[in-house]
Amino acid sequence: MSAMFVLIGFSLIVALGFLIAFLWSVKKGQYDDDYTPSVRILFDTNKPSVAQEQESDAQKNSK
Repeated sequence: MSAMFVLIGFSLIVALGFLIAFLWSVKKGQYDDDYTPSVRILFDTNKPSVAQEQESDAQKNSK
């Protein structure tokens, strides 16, 4: 029976640790923006350089 009290006490300490970590992350702004990451993949941020465009045009013209 005493082992059960130790396990319950330990689980409460762990749960309190997770609660503190969650509150700390909310305070630091971890959950402020939940929309942008879901649509970030839709934005084309890697634009090809001029040299790469000329090379791809040359390959298309040689075919």
